Amino acid sequence: MARSKTEETANANGKEQKQDNRPTEENRQQALPVQLEVRIHSIRLNETIKAIASVNINGAFAVRGLKVLEGSNGLFVSMPSYKSGNEYKDICFPVTSECRKQLHDAVINAYEQAVAMGQNSVQKHHEIQQAAPEGQAVSMAEM
Repeated sequence: MARSKTEETANANGKEQKQDNRPTEENRQQALPVQLEVRIHSIRLNETIKAIASVNINGAFAVRGLKVLEGSNGLFVSMPSYKSGNEYKDICFPVTSECRKQLHDAVINAYEQAVAMGQNSVQKHHEIQQAAPEGQAVSMAEM
């Protein structure tokens, strides 16, 4: 059964006592760094939303629908959200600034690697096309 952040426990006299089980800042620091496995699902270089990603956290929890966006200050990561009235509210989010930075950096790095790999793949494809004799088909397996 799920319990709230404050759980009730019985003391020696049989009376209920409230016990706060929320992690302290010290415990949060010890839990970092988390292991993040990032997958970039789609890249849209010429749009405001540059990519859609998912993150697997410590092999135990997955978050889908993260967006890599181009803002006025560069790329940033937007968490999955829903619209409530005139504002958007995150469905899930990092609680500490350290975890937020680690998640942001992991997603942006994965995006930049995916873009670089895509560009390398396109470059390699053009080199193979130019090297092939005219009229001869080039298969993707050669790349």
